[in-house]
Amino acid sequence: MRVLVIEDDEKIGSFILKGLREAGFTVDLANDGRHGLTLFLDNTYDAAVVDIMLPSMDGLTIIETIRNRGISTPILILSAKRTVDDRIKGLQQGGDDYMVKPFSFGELLARIQALIRRDSRSVDSHNLSVADLNLDLLSREVTRQGQRIDLPAKEFSLLEYLVRNQGRIVSKTAILENVYDYSFDPQTNVVDVLVCRLRNKVDRVFDPKLIHTVRGMGYVLKQD
Repeated sequence: MRVLVIEDDEKIGSFILKGLREAGFTVDLANDGRHGLTLFLDNTYDAAVVDIMLPSMDGLTIIETIRNRGISTPILILSAKRTVDDRIKGLQQGGDDYMVKPFSFGELLARIQALIRRDSRSVDSHNLSVADLNLDLLSREVTRQGQRIDLPAKEFSLLEYLVRNQGRIVSKTAILENVYDYSFDPQTNVVDVLVCRLRNKVDRVFDPKLIHTVRGMGYVLKQD
């Protein structure tokens, strides 16, 4: 699942980014309002965390703009403003939840998950499948031929990324950018190791094989 975080405080933004990625989310981070709005309009997200006090464009303006464009992505407002009037204004502007700084990451994560569960845009959007492989994005449960497959967060994120791009070749660089953070050396073999581990769990004892290597290009998930 993909989450947008718009937060200008570098320490808080990095804290949220690291925590959500460890929880298995793909995360985009913007540190000013205009950049955040551009990301919001150009991409599809399962949820967003938006600060109110931002450079170049405030959070409420961002929310008002995307709601006027018909974008219904669940939004958690994160703000140092703590009065009842501030909360009412944020929710009336189009926010779905409001959380005051300082905050517990555990609570932030739980609220994001609750917003995604309540999102009525598409019930089926929380489930992905290809052939006899099924992923429940909320419970993070994977099954194949009815058998449960336990995956750590990074392996689940990789599988989700491959399934969302089924039939398309994805490069190692694309995997690094979407499953890991950008600080990884593109020459590292971390992707090969991760794919090998995932393949052993998803394909080794099942047919048809789903994860394929395309030499010199990357990987593709498809039925033979």
